[in-house]
Amino acid sequence: MNSSRPIRVVFLSFYIEAWDALADIYSQMLADPRFEPTVISIPRRLTGETDYSGEDRVSEFYDSQNVAHLRFDFDNSKVGLEKLRELAPDYVFLNYPWQRNYQPGYRAEQLSEFTKVCQVPYYSFALVNEPGDDGVAPYLYTQRSHQLSSLIFTQDAAVVDAYSRTSRGNSHVHLTGSPKLDSLVSRAVAKPHDRYTLVWAPHHSYSPHWLNFGTFASMHQEMLDFAKRHTDIDIVMRPHPFMFGTLVERKVVGEAELSRWLEDWNALPNTRIETGGDFAEIFMSCDLLLTDGISFIGEYPLVANKPAVYLENKDHWKFSPIGEIAVEANWRISEFSEFVERFDEIRQNGLGDYSAQIARLRAAASPYPGESAARIIEIVANDFAAETPLVDKSKITELAWEFGPDREPLVD
Repeated sequence: MNSSRPIRVVFLSFYIEAWDALADIYSQMLADPRFEPTVISIPRRLTGETDYSGEDRVSEFYDSQNVAHLRFDFDNSKVGLEKLRELAPDYVFLNYPWQRNYQPGYRAEQLSEFTKVCQVPYYSFALVNEPGDDGVAPYLYTQRSHQLSSLIFTQDAAVVDAYSRTSRGNSHVHLTGSPKLDSLVSRAVAKPHDRYTLVWAPHHSYSPHWLNFGTFASMHQEMLDFAKRHTDIDIVMRPHPFMFGTLVERKVVGEAELSRWLEDWNALPNTRIETGGDFAEIFMSCDLLLTDGISFIGEYPLVANKPAVYLENKDHWKFSPIGEIAVEANWRISEFSEFVERFDEIRQNGLGDYSAQIARLRAAASPYPGESAARIIEIVANDFAAETPLVDKSKITELAWEFGPDREPLVD
């Protein structure tokens, strides 16, 4: 082992909406003389988008966080791949598993040829199963990016067990807790506000083929009417980053109809749309959260220490075991009208005592509170000292999840 130099680590993350899954790892490595971390901004193509773009937005985000970074704003990702090879990283950290959203040069298939890929989930916990499955959804551990990762870090013991049933086993999979969740909890400081504030966070999924949690299409007009009748409160819409693009692309809501609705929403004096901002601050600075899922039903009770209102699409994919624990920490309703009828009471008295349910969720979701990033760093250091080899692709026998039937095609 070459102990005379620091461990070179690259953070290759375009999914800035979940940078908090990596931020503490990066900042602790930056302060640790054993490591030499580098952040790189790259283009992306999120669901509902047709082109790889947005590197400038990723870079601007890192600037706003005072994160020094390299900019790989190349139309041809082969150029970036060669520059990445020149950096000769020992490890590349990703926080987003779906390879179709990466330019071809930055996918795990290419990275694993010369470096060790590390996966840290962008979400706080895995709350949903795939249809027909119980326990752990296959998309959480059988995608090609999972198969080719040298180190996997997870917050769920059931996920560790699921990897044991793959051809590679689970010796490279580590139960560390969630850096994202630790980060959210540690940043939970309220921003003062004068008026009662409702945050509305609708999800992007509108198909039985994928999650199917979204309720915007069925209740957006009711929400607009509610906002018009309650001009004495502020309503902040915090849509999932994919939602508006998905609604139009999947023809769930017509583009013209959505444009009219957005025009009406933005014209009201008490409504606004936020697509960025710190989730922890948003959670702590609102009086009430209304959401149709998914991660917020787990994150909000743990950060704000109170329940959210969960508007459930009855046809959504089933919850995982930890998902069932999470949903019970919220007021669960099936119609927006239930919320409207009870709103005045909620505004006056809150949603009631959910302390026991939240405590149960905290015990299940956070095995090592506040320690996740530090644990990940020590695992990487030990792996480097052990000089473990790159992944042997010949030993992977399963078809990757995304190449199975009825998956979205990988189009470049």
